[in-house]
Amino acid sequence: MNPTNDYYNDMDTGIIKDGKFRKIASNIKPDLKKRVVLSKAPIAEGVTYHVYSNEMGQIILDPQVSIPASELWLYKNEQARETVVKGLKEASTGKISKVILDTL
Repeated sequence: MNPTNDYYNDMDTGIIKDGKFRKIASNIKPDLKKRVVLSKAPIAEGVTYHVYSNEMGQIILDPQVSIPASELWLYKNEQARETVVKGLKEASTGKISKVILDTL
C-alpha cells in the first residue's frame, strides 16, 4: 500500500482529535541517525506512537496505549463497559454502599 494514501485514509477516520496545535519547540534538527529528540514534549509513561506523515513532510505522532489481553473482553462487551462507566460516575458523586464480601 502507498503510505501517503494510508495517511489520508487514516486522517479521514479521525486521527486528529483536536485541531488546537501549539508549537513546543523551534528549529530542532535531526541527529546523524535521523532522530529528533522530543525533550519538551509532554510524553506519558507507557505510551507508544503511530507515526503519520504527508507529502509536505509534516509528521503527526498519535499516542497509543496497550491494554492487557485479559482486559480486552471489557472493551468488546458494550453492556459491561457501560455498567463500569455508570459505576465509576456513581462512585465519583458519592453514591456508594458498603459491601460485605462474606455475604456474596
